[in-house]
Amino acid sequence: MKRRQLLVSLAAFGLAAHADSRDTQPIRLVVPFGAGGVADLTARVVGKAMASQLGQPVVVDNRPGAGGVVAGTMVASAAPDGLTLLLMSNGTAVSEGLFQKLPFDTRKDFAPISLLGYFDLAIVVPEASPLRSLADLVAAAKARPGGLNIGTVNVGSTQHLSAELFKSRAGIDVQVVPFNGTPAVVTALRSGQIDAAVEILSPVMPQITGKALRAIAVMGERRNPALPNVPTAAEGAGLKGFDVRSWNALAAPGKTPRERVDRLNRAVRAALASAEVQQQLATLNVQPRAGTPEELAALLDSEIRRWSGVIAAAGIPRQ
Repeated sequence: MKRRQLLVSLAAFGLAAHADSRDTQPIRLVVPFGAGGVADLTARVVGKAMASQLGQPVVVDNRPGAGGVVAGTMVASAAPDGLTLLLMSNGTAVSEGLFQKLPFDTRKDFAPISLLGYFDLAIVVPEASPLRSLADLVAAAKARPGGLNIGTVNVGSTQHLSAELFKSRAGIDVQVVPFNGTPAVVTALRSGQIDAAVEILSPVMPQITGKALRAIAVMGERRNPALPNVPTAAEGAGLKGFDVRSWNALAAPGKTPRERVDRLNRAVRAALASAEVQQQLATLNVQPRAGTPEELAALLDSEIRRWSGVIAAAGIPRQ
């Protein structure tokens, strides 16, 4: 009997040691953007809360470059042990339509874990602009075909493609002008080089609250809590069903076992349910939203199809 108890105890110890080895090592969260942006800060807020839930460190590894391809390649080729994760975004979906060939299959080489949240894009104008509403902008564009300029950041960015989609849905002829970064867009707006801009809300919020810029619409399905008096694009331009938001999510390498994915999903859900995390994300204008792996897979598939269509319709050459 003692021998049997000893063998059972040794077996249990061996299993515990194995579990401890896998569940106490640092998790590397690869972020396809530089430090300091909304996506990076979101990853750090959620990663810290997940670390508390999991009892293991979550280390953010910023790997910007090639529209997220650098980060995606690192995670797609990593061991499927739940210790290397990718911060996905709608940029991940955009890359499918923007590049002729990727070193990974976005649908097959990643195991979706959970959506983290959405953040709004806004259409902004200089505070002194005569365009007081989105209806004014659409009317001015129709009165002067090709005469208005809408600025965004780089070609192929979410902001750029969102402007192209808005242009198409509103049936207007405007010039979408890309700039190298948000500061350049803001400078062009304030100097009158462009008439309006499409940008993620968070980095231009200080300009809005400081009365240098004015938001005339947000592009999501609902008004933003920080700007309750600013209508949606659907409201302002009569674009029924128009809903464009940026989003972040977590994924693991494609062959990660489901039990490891579920463990991480539970940690995400607990993190996003925290009042502290919700408050921190609110300061970034991020609206937290957890979900199932299946829901994230469906979102990713839908976004790949949508942005591939926008890229083709806008005649943007594949890289």
